[in-house]
Amino acid sequence: MTWGLAVLEAIKESEFAGRLVVFFQPAEETSGGCPMAKSELAADLDYLLAVHVGLDHPSGEVVAGIEKPLAMCHVDATIRGTSAHAGKAPNEGVNAMHAMGTAIENAYGIPRHSDGMTRVNIGRAESGTASNVIAERAHMEAEARGETTELMEYMKGRLARTIKSAATMHGCEADVDVVSESPRADSDPELQALVSEVAADVPGTEHVLPAADFGASEDATFLMERVQNDGGLATYLVIGTDHPDSHHTPTFDVDEASLEHGVNVLTETILELERQHPVPHANTDSVDAEGGA
Repeated sequence: MTWGLAVLEAIKESEFAGRLVVFFQPAEETSGGCPMAKSELAADLDYLLAVHVGLDHPSGEVVAGIEKPLAMCHVDATIRGTSAHAGKAPNEGVNAMHAMGTAIENAYGIPRHSDGMTRVNIGRAESGTASNVIAERAHMEAEARGETTELMEYMKGRLARTIKSAATMHGCEADVDVVSESPRADSDPELQALVSEVAADVPGTEHVLPAADFGASEDATFLMERVQNDGGLATYLVIGTDHPDSHHTPTFDVDEASLEHGVNVLTETILELERQHPVPHANTDSVDAEGGA
C-alpha cells in the first residue's frame, strides 16, 4: 500500500497523461482477487505491473517478471461424526477427530504429478471439546497448488477425494468446500524487457534479473490473466529487500530503503510505458499498476 500511494503521488506530480489504476489487494493470502479482475476498473488496461517485496531477493535487486507462479486453491473441510463418552461408551461414538487424522496423513501421501510441481498442505486443523468426549466434529483448512492450472485441479480433486474417503472409512461424513482459487499467469517478455531496461538506471538498483521462478501463488494472476486475455501486457515484479527471516514468520521485516526503491522503479516504468507505449492492441491509452506487498 505504501508503494501504491507513493506512486500515485509521484505520477500526479509528473506530466503523465494516461489512465492509472492502482489495485490494493484485499485478500491476497486467500486468493480473493477475482472480483477486482472482473470489475470495470480492470477493463481496457494496456499494461499491468504487479509487485511484491522480498521473496528472498536482497535489497538492490529487481526481478523484472516472475515465471511459473503456482495455481492454487484454498479448501475448507468439515467432518461430522457422533459424540459419546470416551470411557463409558466409546463404541457408541463416531470419531471425527480420528477421521481427520487419517485424512491429514493420507493427504500428504497424494502422488506428485510427473508433468510439473504439485503441492498440498493442511495449514489448520481443530477438533474436540474435552479429553473424555469422542469428537463429533473436525474442521480443516487446506490448500493445493500446481505448476499449471490443470495440475492444481489434479491436486484439488485428489485432496477432496482423500478427505471424503477418510471420513467414510471411519463412519463419518465430510463436506469439502473450495473457498477460492487463483490461476497461473506468466509475465510477458516484452514488458519484462522494458522493466529490466528502466530498473537498471534507477538509483539503488544493484542487480536486475530479467526473470525468476516464483514457486508460490498469487491472486494478482487474476488481474494478469484479465489484461492478457484483453490483449494487454502484464508482468509481476519483485523488489528485493534485506530482512532477518523468511516470509510468513514472526520476525519478517523489510529494509525501508526498498520502499523508496520500489516507488522509483514503478514510477519510472509507468512513465517509460507512456513514452514508448508498446501497445499490443489499438485504440486504448491506459496504464495500470497493481501493488501488493
